[in-house]
Amino acid sequence: MTVDPFQCRCVLCYDYGDRDEADRMDLKIIEDVQQHGWHVVMVPEDEIGPGFAYTIGLSHTQGAPELAMFGLDVHAMHRMLNRLGAKSAAGAVLADGQRHPGVVDGHQVALRQVDLRWYRTFFGQAIEFYRRPPFPVLQVAWSDVDDRFHWEEQAEERHRESQPQLWLRPSEHPVGIWTTEL
Repeated sequence: MTVDPFQCRCVLCYDYGDRDEADRMDLKIIEDVQQHGWHVVMVPEDEIGPGFAYTIGLSHTQGAPELAMFGLDVHAMHRMLNRLGAKSAAGAVLADGQRHPGVVDGHQVALRQVDLRWYRTFFGQAIEFYRRPPFPVLQVAWSDVDDRFHWEEQAEERHRESQPQLWLRPSEHPVGIWTTEL
């Protein structure tokens, strides 16, 4: 059997023979993707590190990149990712290098392409849904009150550490909370 590398290989498009083994979380993700076009996974802050959230299903339903945010309240990130998901569903093309105003309390966000080497660290449930990378993921980076992003030298240290720089290879990422599990 020849597989088209651009064909969606998610659990909705391809029968892997294990659908009867899906747990509650898998079923919730599938239901949300079917009903809304995507699901948002929320990983709350804990003793290991800051919280993060990411979408599953935008690639399946829209042919668009999945989106991931870090370092804010997971419920706030859920709302922001839904805003961007809705833009994608309305026909907006979300791509690396873009900036979008008004997503975070009147401030802009920047979209950055996530390096594949980070997928297993942060996007396990998406890998389970799609069954393997590559599915595109964009990091949604939020700016501080002065509209500076965490990779800019002028940003305060606390803001620089609030989010990872997933467009970098893990070996090139500044050492900190985001790299302690690597």
